[in-house]
Amino acid sequence: MTAAGSAPSLSVVVPAYRTPGTLEVLCTELEKHVRPLVGDLEVIFVDDGSPDDTWHQVATAAADRPWVRGIRLLRNYGQHNALLAGMRSARHSLILTMDDDLQNPPREVGKLLAALSGEVDLVYGSPVDEPQSAGRNLASVTTKKAMARLLGPEVHAKMSAFRLFRSELLEGATQVQDPYVSIDVLLSWATTRVVSVDVEFERRVAGTSGYSLRKLVRHALNMVTGYSTRPLRLVTYLGFAFAAFGFALFAFVLMRYLVSQTTVAGFTFVAAAISIFSGVQLLSLGIVGEYLARMHFRTMGRPPYVIRGSTEGIAGNES
Repeated sequence: MTAAGSAPSLSVVVPAYRTPGTLEVLCTELEKHVRPLVGDLEVIFVDDGSPDDTWHQVATAAADRPWVRGIRLLRNYGQHNALLAGMRSARHSLILTMDDDLQNPPREVGKLLAALSGEVDLVYGSPVDEPQSAGRNLASVTTKKAMARLLGPEVHAKMSAFRLFRSELLEGATQVQDPYVSIDVLLSWATTRVVSVDVEFERRVAGTSGYSLRKLVRHALNMVTGYSTRPLRLVTYLGFAFAAFGFALFAFVLMRYLVSQTTVAGFTFVAAAISIFSGVQLLSLGIVGEYLARMHFRTMGRPPYVIRGSTEGIAGNES
């Protein structure tokens, strides 16, 4: 792995939004811990329309390092959209994605490289102990497990932003023009040869996570309704289940009347039955509506991202 002739080439893609002044340190750490392990190294920072000085940090990091590039998006499109933009511009045989806040330590990249054997196409770095609040950890783990369950077994349950994969996996996503992008789902279209390795995560040195519980739930909803039909199947199952419940309820009322000549008394019983059936109908309509909304956005041709410029002099570059 250390011989330049036999070592793989690596592109590191880092989405950047409200970066807490960590890009220079990240470049130093990558040069120290990752560059000796690979033949050629490039780092691609993608400024996801950040309103602060993130682009200045990107331009500064790239100024004296020919192996560092920067891409600037026109506005904030989201982490996965920014990753897609950077991955599509990657030049090397392996692609590593990581966060910009030093929570994914470059010293752990060697573990991912070692796990990417001939029988593996995608490696996730799974944190031994996520250095976040208990509530944030619970929300993150619950959301990931729910996504893996609803999207199917092909989506890895231990997925994380710290991932290493072969660049040919992107061939399965060349036609994707979708405002709701999930990198993990796109990669799952191309391979099922996925593993995870335990790695140490660091505490965030500054700033706060951009993923609140609300954003996590919204992202999970976008992914589930954008890449899976299982919620629609759930609507079907609910329909069958409550139709059976309705028939059973009718049989109960009829038997009471035939056996004892009495009816089921009470406004409460009728109101409860109506509430249950109305709730299921509204839930079903809501799920179908989510699918229709996403189909509408896709037919509009809304792009996943638009590039404003780059550190290589693309028109519109501002440093």
